[in-house]
Amino acid sequence: MKHIFIEGKDSQNTLLLLHGTGGTERDLLPIAEMIDPEANILAVRGNILENGMPRFFKRLSEGVFDQADLIKQTKTLNTFLNEASVQYQFDRQNIVAVGYSNGANIAASLLFHYSKPLRAAILHHPMVPRRDIKLPDQTGLPVFIGAGKNDPLCPQRESVELAHLLLGSGAKVSLHWEMNGHQLSRTEIMAAHEWYQTHIK
Repeated sequence: MKHIFIEGKDSQNTLLLLHGTGGTERDLLPIAEMIDPEANILAVRGNILENGMPRFFKRLSEGVFDQADLIKQTKTLNTFLNEASVQYQFDRQNIVAVGYSNGANIAASLLFHYSKPLRAAILHHPMVPRRDIKLPDQTGLPVFIGAGKNDPLCPQRESVELAHLLLGSGAKVSLHWEMNGHQLSRTEIMAAHEWYQTHIK
């Protein structure tokens, strides 16, 4: 997977940056700086192109995921994380995903398919990746969900259902609400920063 790795001053934690549709591996670098400027950064570009726009998995239409490709690309990302941790010599158990929109969805999918594949996850405006499986054990895994009460692409019920499903797997979920549509606002990022300082740092 096309990516950037930046070694941090404090290499205990690695922020896995996962962009939204049409983004690149550089999109969330300023957000990583706001959340933890000392962490390692592993910023990844999605393998799928939709009308020339990078994504992490295919979709059939707006809000309708290609489930077969979601499963395939989730496995690809998990394998990549295993390989990258060896290549760059960071702790595979200390990856904190920071995903926005499509990137948040693939991060959530990791939690739906693997037991504790991450140390924690910050999911900005995610949807429920799958509804046909029992989630693996995520006991104690911290998850921050940033959601918009007026998000036209990700209705409130999606965020609430995702939080409910992750809580059912044992994860510790914090649900933060904004009124900025699907946009990732500074106040939402700062809320994620405060959560990170409390639960991760």
